[in-house]
Formats: sequence, C-alpha cells, structure tokens
Amino acid sequence: MSKQTRAIERRIQMNIVGITACPTGIAHTYMAQEALEEAGRKRGHQIKLETQGAMGAENEITEDDLKTADIVLIAVGCAVEGLERFDGKCVVEIDVADAIKNPEAAIVKLEKAV
Repeated sequence: MSKQTRAIERRIQMNIVGITACPTGIAHTYMAQEALEEAGRKRGHQIKLETQGAMGAENEITEDDLKTADIVLIAVGCAVEGLERFDGKCVVEIDVADAIKNPEAAIVKLEKAV
C-alpha cells in the first residue's frame, strides 16, 4: 500500500473532537466551530467541537467522544477549561482566528499530525 493510499484511508477514518473559544465568547467561538465542522466533514471526518463561550460550555465532549477520538483540536484565543481530559491524546492547538480564516488548513494539519 502506498503512502498516499494510507493517508487517504487515515483521512477518511479520523474522528476529531475539540474546543473552540474566543476572548469575548460570542461570534468567533461559533464561527470557528461551524467552519471547522464543515471543513472536517468535507474531508470525510467525523468531528465534534465543544464551544466555550459567553453561554458557558455547549456541545460538551463526553467520555464516549474521547474514547473514540483520534485527535483533539483546540482552536482558541483565550484560556479554556477542561484541557486535562485530553491528556494522553494527540492534541493540536491553533488560533481561533486561523480556524475561521482557513479551516481546511487546520484539518490538513490534523491529518498530518495523526
């Protein structure tokens, strides 16, 4: 099996979880979530992102989500809570603004990290 074929298979099977958050906890938190989820699905991945915004944590990552996760994406522009639950997982951190500007690049970064 070629390296390219393995990369394609890995890309299709990836299960991503993570957190999005911005300093004000309003628009950018949810814009990043939407952009990343759309980009991830377009590339064949399952993706679930918790938002930590002005309303608190929403769409929270569960124990079951963590058990099946291949990688964790932290797309934030501020401090967030609960990072210790990702200990032992492959974690990639990016700025929330980069997630909004180029979500496809963020997903490719995850694919390369796995």
